[in-house]
Amino acid sequence: MYKKMLLARMVDERTWLLNRMGKVHFVISGQGHEAAQVGAAWALRPGTDWVLPYYRDLGVVLTLGMTVREIMLMHMAKADDPNSGGRQMPNHWSLRRLNIFTGSSPVGTQVPHAAGIAYAAKLRGDDIVVWTSYGEGTANKGDVHEGMNFAGVHKLPVIFFCENNGYAISVPREKQMAVENVSVRAQGYGFPGVTVDGTDVFAVYRAMKEAVDQARRGEGPTLIEAKVYRFTPHSSDDDDRKYRDPAEVERQKQHDPVRKLREYALARGILTEAHDEELRRQFAAEIDEAIAYAEAAPDPEPSDLVRHVFAQ
Repeated sequence: MYKKMLLARMVDERTWLLNRMGKVHFVISGQGHEAAQVGAAWALRPGTDWVLPYYRDLGVVLTLGMTVREIMLMHMAKADDPNSGGRQMPNHWSLRRLNIFTGSSPVGTQVPHAAGIAYAAKLRGDDIVVWTSYGEGTANKGDVHEGMNFAGVHKLPVIFFCENNGYAISVPREKQMAVENVSVRAQGYGFPGVTVDGTDVFAVYRAMKEAVDQARRGEGPTLIEAKVYRFTPHSSDDDDRKYRDPAEVERQKQHDPVRKLREYALARGILTEAHDEELRRQFAAEIDEAIAYAEAAPDPEPSDLVRHVFAQ
């Protein structure tokens, strides 16, 4: 778990540098979400269960098996990008071999899609669980309510995972909703809702494992709300200093999930300082190689621009 969280953080940090160098045109970050994402993905079966992530879920796709090369091909919009062949915006995750379902730019559309896939699986008798995620701002969209209601009525094997980082772009939580926790809404749809500390990878995994086991037993959906904090602006085109105090960000970094797990592992002798340094060297080299590979990869052919857009 620590390796995946550390790799996600290092890949994320590097893409910001590439953005400032003009090599990656847009970054939307998951820094601060790593424990929630890795803990959730750890309870799923890669390539068997279906996953409909949202744009911050770098830690999810890395844990399921997407490679750093594939991520850099996406960021540089190359023809071999497995997410979309360089045709989607970055972080619109999609990978057939891992059952990662392609997402749309409008937020929340993945939720009714997840309920639909789970309904089809139930009708076919497939032994799968469907997992979908979104932010707490998206939790207020109509698509999310419709998808959860449908899943509750039909007791579908689907897990709704809300990564609540307290800001819907620039709007704080208290101006988005009249409740403290998104998870309380699950009661209205007839299934369990739980709130967990999203900076604690073990707490997230425990909640996910229980939800996955329940879904596999045919007992229906669960809504999990992971409380996290976003350390970066909403995206590389956002200036978060306009709506939150930098001192607040610094205070929240005391709960950095990557640092917390590192200190936990060091204190118990699971990790040593030397091993940690070696991991960081290995990951830095892997990222360097992936960037060089992606930069040398071919761009999409202009003649392919409308493929999959219009009937041909």
